[in-house]
Amino acid sequence: MLLEVIAAIAVVAVGLTAFASGIPVASMAVSEGARLSTATFLAAERMEAVRAMGWRSGSVPHDFGLAFPDESALPTPYAAYSRQVRIVDCGVPPGCNAVTSPLLRQVTVTVAYRPVTSSGLAASDKAVSLTTLIAER
Repeated sequence: MLLEVIAAIAVVAVGLTAFASGIPVASMAVSEGARLSTATFLAAERMEAVRAMGWRSGSVPHDFGLAFPDESALPTPYAAYSRQVRIVDCGVPPGCNAVTSPLLRQVTVTVAYRPVTSSGLAASDKAVSLTTLIAER
């Protein structure tokens, strides 16, 4: 009976050790998921602002650049993120994704952040990009 108890304790100890070794990986994954969700939210928020602004006939893509300049660091609590907006005139060849139309603009919003690794922050940024087409108003 004593031998069975010792064997059971050994099995439980191995199981608890395996479980405990997965905790850092799980916490890193949760942190990365939170950062990725925040980056996606920030990109969607900027995309909605660009879409709400729209564009009129005769305006050029650079007009949007004045309204939406690159943000190398966002205000707190998003200081670890950067954001940029790029707008392409689809009327100029090669167009936008094989579509050539002077009535369309392709908007790409990119949000970059530094992901978390097991040893801290990663050496390079990770980016989330959202792209859509907007029509002339």
